[in-house]
Amino acid sequence: MKKLRVAFIGVGSISGIYLDNLTQVFRDVEIAGVCDLIPERANNAKEKYNLPRVYENMFEAFEDPSVDIILNLTRPHQHFEVTRLALEHGKHVYTEKPLGITMEEGDALVKLAKERGLLIAGAPDTFLGAGLQSCRKYIDAGMIGDPVGAAAFMICRGHETWHPDPDFYYQPGGGPMLDMGPYYITALVSLLGPVSRLVSASKRTFNKRLITSQPHAGTEVDVNTDTYIAGTMQFASGAIGTIFTTFDVYYPTQARFEIYGSEGTMILPDPNYFGGPIQIFRPETGKFDELPLLFDYQENSRGLGLADMAAAIQSGRDVRAGMEQIHHVLEILTGFEQSARAGGWLDLKTPYHRPQQMQKAALKGVLD
Repeated sequence: MKKLRVAFIGVGSISGIYLDNLTQVFRDVEIAGVCDLIPERANNAKEKYNLPRVYENMFEAFEDPSVDIILNLTRPHQHFEVTRLALEHGKHVYTEKPLGITMEEGDALVKLAKERGLLIAGAPDTFLGAGLQSCRKYIDAGMIGDPVGAAAFMICRGHETWHPDPDFYYQPGGGPMLDMGPYYITALVSLLGPVSRLVSASKRTFNKRLITSQPHAGTEVDVNTDTYIAGTMQFASGAIGTIFTTFDVYYPTQARFEIYGSEGTMILPDPNYFGGPIQIFRPETGKFDELPLLFDYQENSRGLGLADMAAAIQSGRDVRAGMEQIHHVLEILTGFEQSARAGGWLDLKTPYHRPQQMQKAALKGVLD
């Protein structure tokens, strides 16, 4: 079976782990070429990874007949246009999170993909890793009884002290919910199923941010998106979940991510990662015990969702990090802002069904 060929649009900071894993781990894909608005980035990637070519612009990649999938690694506010153009050129797309920065963008992309008979899949793919897949197996087996609720916290003081280009985190399409929320919301829906309605409150604590990281140290940026967001979700199952994300607060450790059941409580791994410890509290023991990881991909396996997409295209099965999921997640993420503005509950419209559980392969890097 031939490998599907992938073209990178964007070779920024996140691209390195994709390049590592697509050249060294995953066997169902190969890289056709790379493209970036800063040619030096693309040329460096070509040299380091011995890639076939550098595209002068994204249209060269879209028009390359050997390319099957476009990997969209641009900034969030660019996701819609790059994905739209790739679909119009007849390419499947795997996009970094989120699908778009508004539901109008997400709706338009899903409609276009369906009209063209093409697939969109997307990050985050951490829910496919050993940590959260093991949590799913334990929860589905009833180890905490029936899920009744969940709580997720992403607390930090922002990215301007360490990120080389932090400005966009404080513009529309950024903020803690659209930036980090996808990890938590994707994990929650993959474990608990669809959200039926939600309500939220939000604010921006600071109107300006001073960048202290290089190369823009000393630059002050305006904050044009909310940076303190608290939301409540009612799942179709009846479970109720809360999520809190902020760029405004000092906090010493990774805040906990928990699911509460009728017979126990589970502390989940940080959904920004593929592995991590799982702890369970049962009344029989009266304490938290650590559970083993039961699946592959504990290490940083970004690109796993893309490899799964390629395997799904070849076999005809559903894509695990597929269009329905990233569309539903986008509605939840943007729904929090909409609810906060309106001051009430928001009913969700997008359908969602949990993707099939990961399967352990005889050879790592080959997906079912």
